[in-house]
Amino acid sequence: MTSDLDTAALEFSRLLGPLRRAVLRASRQAADLPDLPEAQIELLRLLVAEGPLSPREAATALQVAPSTISNLVKSMRAAGLVARDTDPEDARTARLSATSTALDLLDRYDRASATALRSSLAQLPEAERDRLRAALPALRALTSAVDTR
Repeated sequence: MTSDLDTAALEFSRLLGPLRRAVLRASRQAADLPDLPEAQIELLRLLVAEGPLSPREAATALQVAPSTISNLVKSMRAAGLVARDTDPEDARTARLSATSTALDLLDRYDRASATALRSSLAQLPEAERDRLRAALPALRALTSAVDTR
């Protein structure tokens, strides 16, 4: 027998990915943004939030293999999105940081995403918008609970 919790988990699972991709697609189209993979966007957001990090620190924070970060950094450096500098305290360690180009790009993504969501929310009945607003704290808590697993 399937419980309400099982049903909710399955529905969330089926909705979150398509919603995230739809918002990203709408943002890219609205602002003529490049097709950055989500993994690159996640790394940029981490570098902006945490400041310069070593590749190992970034891999740990994103819970991916160091080789994944290495591959991301190669393409992102070529695109001018990530700077890789030597750690001033340990010449054997690299420090990754987001470039000004990346900061501008993230800002454009965020503004385009907010605009796309605002427009889509405006199409919903007021009662649906109220339910979504009321669900925001629960979604934040769910994000935290999933992240700490």
